[in-house]
Amino acid sequence: MRASRLISLVLLLQSRETMTAGELARELEVSERTVYRDVLALSAAGVPVYADRGRAGGYRLLGGYRTRLTGLSRDEAEALFLAGLPGPAGDMGLADAVAAAELKVLAALPPSLRDAPARAGRRFHLDAPGWFRETAPPPVLTELARAVWRDLVVELRYRRGDREVTRQVEPYGLVLKSGVWYLVARVGDGHRTYRVDRVTGVEVGGATIDRDEDFDLAAYWREQAGAFLRTMLRAEVTVRVGPTGLRQLRHLVDAPFVYEEVLATAGHPDEQGWVVVRLPVESVPVAYSQLLALGPEVEALDPPELRARMADAARRAAARYDDPARPSPPVSGSR
Repeated sequence: MRASRLISLVLLLQSRETMTAGELARELEVSERTVYRDVLALSAAGVPVYADRGRAGGYRLLGGYRTRLTGLSRDEAEALFLAGLPGPAGDMGLADAVAAAELKVLAALPPSLRDAPARAGRRFHLDAPGWFRETAPPPVLTELARAVWRDLVVELRYRRGDREVTRQVEPYGLVLKSGVWYLVARVGDGHRTYRVDRVTGVEVGGATIDRDEDFDLAAYWREQAGAFLRTMLRAEVTVRVGPTGLRQLRHLVDAPFVYEEVLATAGHPDEQGWVVVRLPVESVPVAYSQLLALGPEVEALDPPELRARMADAARRAAARYDDPARPSPPVSGSR
């Protein structure tokens, strides 16, 4: 613990030239008295820490006590600090490791590039979770991340419906998708995907994984994600949509490839610009709830069940608006 803090103190002085005891204490999250002791320990070990006296003084390293990364352009230096992904790294318990790595890189950069992390932070921010979703990481995520890094076999306990199942798996990687963490693991001769928030317990064993170095995590995820979406779309409906409805439809479908297929299979527009399209959907009830959002910009043609439900919804809406005996509810904020 102290050795790591001493290294961090040296790297801070390398990156910032001069720092007061108070500034070092805040960065290292220790007392100023601890900073004084650490500086004495570094001096005793031969590290040339020098104290400038006076109001503008502080601690600094004697000139030349540093290493530098040469050959980096400004774009390359700033890209390094974009790669840290502090939010997901923190979820996996790696925030300290990322911060330490950034500090070491920063200390090794020439003075002209030491504003790289500040410039990157002011211009880019990663907000991985989806809207209206809890952002707290699953409790077992840190333990799973350690097993992934160390290639250790784990025993998972996870919820499947209303029961709990135990599996021994070889964790290959973690994927963050729209704020949800997934574990990709090898089970037997194949790979499976588990939602980490459904894992109730993890026991890390001593056996190591004989990892297949040809396994491409990103390619596997793309293939599985596409296959998953397609398996959800088990039904098909036929609708007639106007130009406005066709544009709005892209926001209602479950995946981008669905909208592309809709456009590819659409019929020729009529005189008003309306077209007939076949739409892959999860089910008729789901299609009903989605298509209601298009209002008068869509007409359901097939199956008859969907057309009947849409027609009934239109009649009930028209009756609600056309009934003169029905009083209008007060508008919030009106006088």
